[in-house]
Amino acid sequence: MLAEELTLGMRVRYPRTGTTGTILRIEQVRGAVFAELDSTNLLYRIDNLIPASGPEKTKKTFIDDAKKVIEREKEFASGRELQDAWKATDQSCEGGG
Repeated sequence: MLAEELTLGMRVRYPRTGTTGTILRIEQVRGAVFAELDSTNLLYRIDNLIPASGPEKTKKTFIDDAKKVIEREKEFASGRELQDAWKATDQSCEGGG
């Protein structure tokens, strides 16, 4: 992207890692122009950014996803299958060495 195409608040994506975020600030460092993204608070060279499209994942979405995983793990831990698996072990830690 060109510096003229960027605006504060614009949603962009860094394709190498898939990081998506909103531009918080634009800064010039040693002749190169960088944009800070709100999702990571890191600077990305603007020539490596592309406009982002699609739904935005918010921190709330990640928290909701984590809560679902925790509930699933709790259900598994309290289930009969895990209890049976523990009964089948001798409770030792061999370490493989």
